[in-house]
Amino acid sequence: MSTNPSSTEQRRNAGKIGGHILVESLRAHGADLAFAVPGESYLAVLDGLVDAPEIKTIVCRQEGGAAMMAEAYGKLTGKPGICMVTRGPGATNASAGVHIAMQDSTPMILLVGQVGREMFDREAFQELDYRRMFGQMAKWVAQIDDPARIPEYVSRAFHVATSGRPGPVVLALPEDMLTERAETGDFDRYKRTEPHVGAEDMARFRELLAKAKTPLVIIGGGGWDEGVAADVARFAEANNLPVGASFRCQDYLDNRHPNYVGHVGIGIDPKLGARVRDSDLLIVVGSRLGEMTTSGYTLLDIPRPRQGLVHVHAGSDELGQVYQGDLLINASQRSFFKAAADLEPVDSSAWAEDTKVARSEYEATRTVLHGPGDVQMAEIVKYLDEMLPEDSIITNGAGNYATWVHRYYGYKAWRSCLAPTCGSMGYGVPAGVAAKLVHPERTVISFNGDGCYMMHGQELATAVQYGVNTIFIVVNNGMYGTIRMHQEREYPGRVSATGLKNPDFAALARAYGAHGETVTRTADFAPAFERAKAAGTPALIEIQVDPEALTIAKSLSSIRETALAAGL
Repeated sequence: MSTNPSSTEQRRNAGKIGGHILVESLRAHGADLAFAVPGESYLAVLDGLVDAPEIKTIVCRQEGGAAMMAEAYGKLTGKPGICMVTRGPGATNASAGVHIAMQDSTPMILLVGQVGREMFDREAFQELDYRRMFGQMAKWVAQIDDPARIPEYVSRAFHVATSGRPGPVVLALPEDMLTERAETGDFDRYKRTEPHVGAEDMARFRELLAKAKTPLVIIGGGGWDEGVAADVARFAEANNLPVGASFRCQDYLDNRHPNYVGHVGIGIDPKLGARVRDSDLLIVVGSRLGEMTTSGYTLLDIPRPRQGLVHVHAGSDELGQVYQGDLLINASQRSFFKAAADLEPVDSSAWAEDTKVARSEYEATRTVLHGPGDVQMAEIVKYLDEMLPEDSIITNGAGNYATWVHRYYGYKAWRSCLAPTCGSMGYGVPAGVAAKLVHPERTVISFNGDGCYMMHGQELATAVQYGVNTIFIVVNNGMYGTIRMHQEREYPGRVSATGLKNPDFAALARAYGAHGETVTRTADFAPAFERAKAAGTPALIEIQVDPEALTIAKSLSSIRETALAAGL
């Protein structure tokens, strides 16, 4: 009897294990940071990372924080943020970051450990069908069942995540597949693909612009870079066009630019909202024209807006999805604005003066309004606006505290605003960690509400572990402020489920090994901030604000009184 191993056995013992092939594939596509919470389901991948020092692995404290860090990395670099989590609870925790990446059009790849292949469809320990779970939440969801196909799947993941409208990809990794051996061939690094604008579209666009009397440009969405921002400025200057930024995309054009006219987001300035409604040609580039940018789909009629509409988007499925238009262009922002900036300028005499008026209206919105209490958030944000380096990165999650940041901080540099357009709480801390890891030379300020901070505040431990000297600011009013605001508007005086009993945030920060201080008066913030900068560690400043200071313009009591007077 022959003792030679069979060809099947030889094949199984040849090559490398799947976990190592996966790491080599990530490295070949240029991955340099991975955010992870370890799990036994993908030990073979963790083992492969030992031999890949080019990929710095950041160990996080909760999968939601890891996924949000990966999403922030994708926003900052334009490359897919890599997140690794284990099966079941790990994947469900990470889903918050995947949802942000989808709605914010951010390239991201989530790698999820999976049960062994022989256990499928038995509801094995922590088993989930990730195609069904993430099906509507990601651009592509797949499972790799053959280690020989890992390079193919990883290549496709990078291409899908970055091409067209960017977004998240999820790959499930069966545990036994990661330990099975296979031989693989060579392959190239991924190449981003994008749709390009045609000459006919640009000719039609110039024709529409030349006929307009009150045009307005709105920029937003994913897939931008510093070069696109420069072309926006060139195009706007040449044609004297007013430019507004969609929700939380305020860093797409230097806010000091004379053509920048404001934030087309939540709580839009009524005068800017009127300009959107009254425009005879909206030039919308990159933005999906979602609920936040359209004030709940009220600024434009559905399906045919009364305004003229040119809608440019890299995702063909987005065009015409809600709004019909005079010209729908399936092209990347890069392609469109490069061509637009090179167009011969049109006669802008009909609106040039009005652009100046729109700019002055925007500047008027930055006038400090004082509210109740010893702490004035408007003054604190204005102080930061005036003294921080121009390339500082400001991160925040969701909550009323962010309205002071978006109104009174002028974003001066490309990718200086990191905030979730999907409105997810808990984003500010993970994004602040990721931003400092990607750009250690830049000042990073992470804004958080008290409720927002407690959702992923444990990632302060990650910041301490890796020496990430971000300055975290916690605006503490003892409540879920945004929900309380809506509660008082809809059910005045009937408070339910919005109050919070908080820890001493500064003491908690010190327990983590960070610098911590508490501010109870406006005048105390500047010296506290200087000490935080000089600490040489991550730092946290808790700002205790009056609960009455619920919004920029209205107190909690005035909101309630207005609702009661209306008979609610």
